[in-house]
Amino acid sequence: MIAIVTAMKEESEILVKKYNLKTYKKFKNWTVFKGKLHKNEILLAFSGIGKIQCAMATTWILENFGEKITKLINIGIAGNTGKTSAKIGDVFLPKKFWQSDMYLPFDGSHLDYAKKSIEITPKISEKTFKNFTLHTEGTCATADRFVDNEAEIEDLKNRFEADVCEMEAFAFLSVAREYYVLEKCICIKSISDGADSDAQEVHMNNLEFAMKNGVEVLEKVLEV
Repeated sequence: MIAIVTAMKEESEILVKKYNLKTYKKFKNWTVFKGKLHKNEILLAFSGIGKIQCAMATTWILENFGEKITKLINIGIAGNTGKTSAKIGDVFLPKKFWQSDMYLPFDGSHLDYAKKSIEITPKISEKTFKNFTLHTEGTCATADRFVDNEAEIEDLKNRFEADVCEMEAFAFLSVAREYYVLEKCICIKSISDGADSDAQEVHMNNLEFAMKNGVEVLEKVLEV
């Protein structure tokens, strides 16, 4: 079984249409869809935005289907910090993830789950795409806030060396880590905006275009 988590309604609609998924279960604020791709079952959770929603959906998936899952995927749009030459429409498969809005004034290994990064090794059958660039290295910063100003972008680059910023991936991977399935995880992040003052308008204008590229990458991930 392939399990996919995505945050936004618009993101999920693209996947539901592409894979002809049907509603499997509805919660108050999020929905699970199910279908088949060749011999594989596909489970898609449209979780809603933010770390809490993503963690809740990922936990539900692993509690109910954990032993069946061969790939656990988080896909969605993200902001570009400008650390690299990446442009709108490019796709990242980050290897390192930080919870960038976590603040605790003390340290200790007992807090590593919250304050340290999570690292994964993405696997994909193809790394060259015609209409966009795939970045198979990189760092993702996750926070429960929409980044839309230059000062915050600079902070994310300085503190975390972040290439992209979004609102779910660290929570997704945190849950996977608790269930000992990090090796099954991959996060696909398509650049929709520059995380600057225009981000609110621009990210929605570019969502379909960015997600289309992300789905191309998803197809190659599913081939591995």
